[in-house]
Amino acid sequence: MDIKAVEERMNKSISSLEANLTKVRTGRANPQILDGIEVDYYGSPTPLNQIASISVQEGKTLCIKPYDASSLKDIEKAINTSDIGLPPVNDGTVVRITIPALTEETRKGFCKDISKMAEEAKVSVRNIRRDANDEVKKDKSLPEDQAKSLQDDIQKLTDKFIEKIDTVAKAKEKEVMTI
Repeated sequence: MDIKAVEERMNKSISSLEANLTKVRTGRANPQILDGIEVDYYGSPTPLNQIASISVQEGKTLCIKPYDASSLKDIEKAINTSDIGLPPVNDGTVVRITIPALTEETRKGFCKDISKMAEEAKVSVRNIRRDANDEVKKDKSLPEDQAKSLQDDIQKLTDKFIEKIDTVAKAKEKEVMTI
């Protein structure tokens, strides 16, 4: 039974949560909301950030400038078919996406989504704890007191990661609620 392996698995849960939270809109333009969008570039799906530079203008607009001007229509099509829910505007040289200001209702909806993501991460951490505890119980070569000590260490690790998840989620909720 290796505590380091358990900690590493729990860290992956936190990393996954943080990656999911970057896709939650906050009312400010953030190039990371375009992560995961793939453009059909000469017949193969290519991540948008590999075929274009993405910059933020005036805090509210994403400006996507393709390295190859012929891919403008494909970029626009990929953004339209994605699930980000923001319409792209193609002006012939760049594609712009204006991020609208969030209403109070929208902000609260995003906070609910953040809470769900945090709860999923907590469930993942608890499942890792359960698996680790089962492994300790199955290992009959461990003395009883050492097994108990390992289970206590696993529980402390779980508590630490649950707290970390709460901190990350609260920070994102605060960011979303800030006007």
